[in-house]
Amino acid sequence: QVCAQLCQRPCYCPWVPPHCPHGSPLVLDGCGCCKICARRLGEPCNFLHVCDQSQGLICDYNSVPAGTGATCNFEESEEGCEVNGRVYRDGEVFQPSCKLQCHCLDGGFTCVPLCQEDVRLPTLDCPYPQRVEVPGKCCPEWVCETQDQHLRLDSGAASSLLSSPCQAWGTEWSACSVSCGIGFSTRVSNQNQYCRLETQRRLCIARPCPALPAAALVSQ
Repeated sequence: QVCAQLCQRPCYCPWVPPHCPHGSPLVLDGCGCCKICARRLGEPCNFLHVCDQSQGLICDYNSVPAGTGATCNFEESEEGCEVNGRVYRDGEVFQPSCKLQCHCLDGGFTCVPLCQEDVRLPTLDCPYPQRVEVPGKCCPEWVCETQDQHLRLDSGAASSLLSSPCQAWGTEWSACSVSCGIGFSTRVSNQNQYCRLETQRRLCIARPCPALPAAALVSQ
């Protein structure tokens, strides 16, 4: 009955197929007549405007209040990852920020930093290296400050620097070594009793690890 009301025969389609946005392929509409742009994850859908089945999407009428239509969503059996309120499909590579690249796999995700975690030690020509955020750039960069600049920026520490032969220096803590559970982050610092540069570690928790499926626990 729905087909009889919405689908007309013969088909009358535009001469020029629509220009689809990136990631939305051309597919046949629900009547099997005209080429349309497949709806993507989270976009509204109905019998005519179908979802991108190549991405494992279906028109989900349960994800929205009754009477307000439907949206494209993954099938319930499809594994996915939810990050910052957005769902990514299993196997998808995504960037939650310009500093991280993540991979969704089996309901969890792992991330690697895109910014270099290099360490710059003090030298004669750069005695006060500082890693700072640069406007318009994603990753922080190393800059060299003179002693006068260093003392002006931190006037409270000036007296301690003058009275103490050991000038405190250290890098920022690195990202956590794991994407979930307990890991560790590192930094290089001379804040110890010998005033020597050393690599220091501390525990960190990125996020709780997803629970293993019951079937996997039984198989173990």
